[in-house]
Amino acid sequence: MAKDPVSLVPVSLALAGSDEARFTAELGASFERYGFAVLADHGLDADLVARAYQAAQDFFALSQNTKAAYLVPGGAGQRGYTPFGVETAKGHDHYDLKEFWHVGRELAAPTAHMPANLWPSEIADFQPAVHGLFQALDQMGKRVLQAIALHLGLEEEFFDASVREGNSILRLLHYPPVPADAGGIRAGAHEDINVITLLLGAEEAGLQVRDKESGDWIDIRPPEGALVINIGDMLQRLTNHVLPSTSHRVINPRPERRGYARYSLPFFLHFAPDYLIRTLPGCISAENPDRYPHPITAQAYLEERLRELKLKS
Repeated sequence: MAKDPVSLVPVSLALAGSDEARFTAELGASFERYGFAVLADHGLDADLVARAYQAAQDFFALSQNTKAAYLVPGGAGQRGYTPFGVETAKGHDHYDLKEFWHVGRELAAPTAHMPANLWPSEIADFQPAVHGLFQALDQMGKRVLQAIALHLGLEEEFFDASVREGNSILRLLHYPPVPADAGGIRAGAHEDINVITLLLGAEEAGLQVRDKESGDWIDIRPPEGALVINIGDMLQRLTNHVLPSTSHRVINPRPERRGYARYSLPFFLHFAPDYLIRTLPGCISAENPDRYPHPITAQAYLEERLRELKLKS
């Protein structure tokens, strides 16, 4: 049974301007306890967010044949469209009940690891709205990482270079209405691959986080407009689990809400592909010995996880 998120209180970014130490402490404490935090007063342009949501809704309303034209064969879902019935949470047999679109960093010279974006010509405002939101969330993610660095006793700019050209992704996510005989749930219990995830809250409920102490599922219901931010596996590994990557899921709606779709816009902030994930010395102690004595590049780690998700063969 899900429990109320009594202790998962929002942390205001406005606090950073007057008391950076308190802001850092509150954000860090939430991450250490839950692997999640709720950020209020973040200042993201509400009109830009609304435009991106509308672009997502307009795209997913297109015919399946039109959407399928943006599927990239062999692309592991890293750009363009991934249809319903593909992504499967690690350790689960049934695929998640969702479809999505991925946008990455715009590069002057795309690479094999960071290919060019696709932009659906059917939606006039898609590229400016979605690319604009990518840029805004990219900057917000860097600001959150600066607070995390201070919480860990590092220089404020510690993460800046590692994510400046990071392989980050904005996902436009659509969970269609759920039939009563659905074989799975909207998103099976999983942990995110990346460094941190910034999630713009969906209108429809369903996001739950597993409390690492009690094992209970906690409903995450942020205030309207707030950001839900969680630690990903890459940062968990880098910090030797000082900052935990927590299992979360999106459950199916109550019977009276089964006929409603759910949309959300998670931003997965990644390190640059060649960044070496090596355990931070300050996160190793006699009580917390190094779990990962062998470092791994962010790209190699990403590819391992994409295979587990059945997005890459």
